Amino acid sequence: MIEWLLVPVAYLLGSISSAIIVCRLMGLPDPRAEGSGNPGATNVMRIGGKKAAAITLLGDMLKGLIPVLIAQFLNVQPLILAAVVLAAFLGHLYPIFFGFKGGKGVATSFGVLLGAHWMVGLAVLLTWYTVYKLFKISSLSALVAASLAPLYVYFMMGMQTLVYVAVLIAVILIWRHKSNIQRLLAGEET
Repeated sequence: MIEWLLVPVAYLLGSISSAIIVCRLMGLPDPRAEGSGNPGATNVMRIGGKKAAAITLLGDMLKGLIPVLIAQFLNVQPLILAAVVLAAFLGHLYPIFFGFKGGKGVATSFGVLLGAHWMVGLAVLLTWYTVYKLFKISSLSALVAASLAPLYVYFMMGMQTLVYVAVLIAVILIWRHKSNIQRLLAGEET
């Protein structure tokens, strides 16, 4: 039963906002008050450049990866692993430390999926990269990669509970990108 403690730990790790911390440390404006207002790597790039964005991206990915790798190391049952994956992801979206207003979850979702299985993480990354190279639109790349992630989990892991979590993550990511989808449909997304 002590393994269930990994779930709140994963949520708390996910609640650490890399964007806000990086911006404070680098003397940049609060990403919640500048650019798109989203505390994520893309907005940090807008207001602080590539270096700040890269650090933010790495931090957001690691806070999803680390708790899942710990769960994997402890060889927890599939239900607990799925709960850890979801908790870290939801921590980023609804961080307790920042008024439950977080980012869209792309980098953190990549981190949790990479931790669940390296091949799933690689497939998601290659999907994002391929779509980005073709269309040069980050949000479109994230939406396609998130939509295909449940299939990758199904075919590479076959873990039913994790497939359900991957579907839930994809649905949430799509919902969090609704303004991007509207701009995509209008041909206005940069």
